Amino acid sequence: MKGEAKSQGIGASVLRREDDRLLRGRGQFVGDIKLAGLKDVAFVRSPLAHAKVHAVHVPEAERGRRIFAAADLDGVKPIVAITALAGFKVSEQPVLAVDKVRQVGELLAMCVADTRAQAEDLAAMVELDLEELPAVHDMVQALEPGAPLLHEHWGDNVFLESAMDVNIEAAFDAPVKITRTIRTARQSMAPMEGRGTVAVWDHRMEQLVLYTGSQMPHIVRNGIAECLGLQQRQVRVISPDVGGGFGYKGILLPEDVCLGWLAMRCGHPVRWLEDRREALTASANCREHYYNITAYADRDGRLRGIDCTAIVDSGAYSSYPFSACLEAAQVVSILPGPYDFPSYRCKTWSAATNKCPILPYRGVARTGVCYTMELMIDAIAREVGMEPYEVRLKNLVQPEQMPFDNITRKHFDSGDYPEALRRAMAAIDLPAIRARQQRGEPDGRLIGVGHSIYCEQAAHGTSVYAGWGIPMVPGHEQATLRVTPDGGLEIRVGVHSHGQGMETTLAQVANEILGIPVDRIKVVHGDTEYTPYSTGSWGSRCAVMAGGAVATASREIAKLVKGIGSHLLQAGSDDVNLVDGKVVTATGSVSIEEIAHTWYRRPQDLPAGIDPRGLETTIGFKPVRDSGTFSYAAHAVVVAVDPEAGDIELLNYVIVEDGGKLINPMVVDGQVYGGLAQGIGTALYEEMNYDSSGQPLASTLADYMLPGPTEVPAPAIDHMETLSPYTEFGVKGIGEGGAIAPPAAIGNAVNDALRPLGAELYQSPMTPRRVLEAIRAARQRASAQTVAEGV
Repeated sequence: MKGEAKSQGIGASVLRREDDRLLRGRGQFVGDIKLAGLKDVAFVRSPLAHAKVHAVHVPEAERGRRIFAAADLDGVKPIVAITALAGFKVSEQPVLAVDKVRQVGELLAMCVADTRAQAEDLAAMVELDLEELPAVHDMVQALEPGAPLLHEHWGDNVFLESAMDVNIEAAFDAPVKITRTIRTARQSMAPMEGRGTVAVWDHRMEQLVLYTGSQMPHIVRNGIAECLGLQQRQVRVISPDVGGGFGYKGILLPEDVCLGWLAMRCGHPVRWLEDRREALTASANCREHYYNITAYADRDGRLRGIDCTAIVDSGAYSSYPFSACLEAAQVVSILPGPYDFPSYRCKTWSAATNKCPILPYRGVARTGVCYTMELMIDAIAREVGMEPYEVRLKNLVQPEQMPFDNITRKHFDSGDYPEALRRAMAAIDLPAIRARQQRGEPDGRLIGVGHSIYCEQAAHGTSVYAGWGIPMVPGHEQATLRVTPDGGLEIRVGVHSHGQGMETTLAQVANEILGIPVDRIKVVHGDTEYTPYSTGSWGSRCAVMAGGAVATASREIAKLVKGIGSHLLQAGSDDVNLVDGKVVTATGSVSIEEIAHTWYRRPQDLPAGIDPRGLETTIGFKPVRDSGTFSYAAHAVVVAVDPEAGDIELLNYVIVEDGGKLINPMVVDGQVYGGLAQGIGTALYEEMNYDSSGQPLASTLADYMLPGPTEVPAPAIDHMETLSPYTEFGVKGIGEGGAIAPPAAIGNAVNDALRPLGAELYQSPMTPRRVLEAIRAARQRASAQTVAEGV
């Protein structure tokens, strides 16, 4: 409970505690782990995207000593990610390839030496006998009859088909019908810190200890134990500081399994640190979608229905624990977004191709569906002669409809979507932009304004994921709290903080209830030995789930503290309150520090019958309804497009977001800024291309373009706080939202700028080449029409 003391609790912009060590270079990442006898590992990787493996020739003197192939890994099981969804086809991913490779960079052999350079020299000694096979490099072609098969026993290249049909025929008589083909590019997540693993066998504890930059240490422990045939007690996973996750560090790696086996075999610590070339060419990708979509509407802009087929390029294997169908299956259910309309049909395919597996990158599937849906809304607006925001206001779910079940049965907990859009349009000053467009620019550039709105389902729990049947169904999220002998507080949580600021925000939650200063609260995370089981950090769930668990446990600690404090004050338990870290009555008070001293060091002063739990508790939390919270935001942007060079400049950017009650508004702003930067990358720069033989065409950051400080404008951010009725304090998950809307808003702005030329873009990233191609195509259409009219 809070008193008159300066607030450090819910709603306070407390400086992030973890930043002191990180900004001073005192963070401890996987690459900083130094153990006695440590040796480095390098992998021999496939240079081909699709090939039969006839032999892996290892120098006889090194086989089984410093170089290991699949035949040496006796008893190691392949990585298998399953789901209970009907029709899903399982892929088995050997940690070292056996009969076939299905992507460039797939592991074929493991080399260990005193240094990485020496290990790479060993790798150069390995000779591969591979028979190249035709590669599947395009997700659309993957579904065509006669396409080469990645997994022959499947009979096709489809992990899963998903579909939904809700009265689509009722929309067919709509006077407005617009069809577009839309594509989003494949991306690499590109965190500052690559993946890495240090493994050592602890002989005293009879335990494999794995240091790895993971968002979900407990899930990785599950996978390691399964692949290596170990009991859970024999595996400890430690995830230290992590330099960016974004879903990229949310899976079990074959490298993890290999190093675990090697540490057990060799008896000394081993380390693998991913270099940027490995990250770009051999590790996971994301976000490659294809849509053929038709929107039906009335002339007043009212949306009647959406009919869509979509393909997601899922790569060669299904990564553990997420399945390859995660994005495509979600497209079916989330494509309608925050819009209320009566008819819907969608069918999707998760396509297998000779590329890296996909992972649920920040904004999982939502970035693609938001891009697609929002471009279509603007296309409707152009067709019916309305401002795009007017069409949106006409179709958005209204605040009085909350809570709202949409056409795909998504349960929206709360929100005022129209108000967010109105605020964004006011801040961007649409009338002034339209006037500027009429005047024209002295330099000949074209001005455009665009906006988008989305919803982010976050912190979804058992009721959602039980039906998926994947190896990580979330249940009650637990937290362990313990008051220390000097009156401080330890919080142990199974989630992992890798940029979210949870060492600060979870301390703020406890401070809100217990009044213990944030600088006296320690948050322990990232170690399976010391933290309660959790599915980890993903799906913008941590503030809701871990925050809820900490709040619930803090209230229990408050009861225990008041029980002892009332005795020390010689008062009844109903006559005391906990205020600013003290148990108080009308006549006196006793601090938590004094209460802790009594429990730990002067037990003779405790009454008979005191609660034997003392000052420690472990409690789980699940929201009243665990179908997820729905945060959302409206984005608006002004761009200038050079029709001669194709360059796009972002002139102004506005974000109006609603994340429910904000635990720390400053931390939320940081999440929004980072997400915006990634969304701009998706919109304008990032593209992981492959040639027809399945070769990745970007192997360095000179080839793979990332936005920098000069490409990311400082946005104006406006916060709304519509509380969720189902969570502690009304919080909602917000970690991914900043990355969802930018491609759609920027795409609409670019199309608005190009409208006088009759040009449109429906493919991301919107590069200068694509801008010029769209302008050229528009001019050719206009020329052809002029010729036809002349005839």
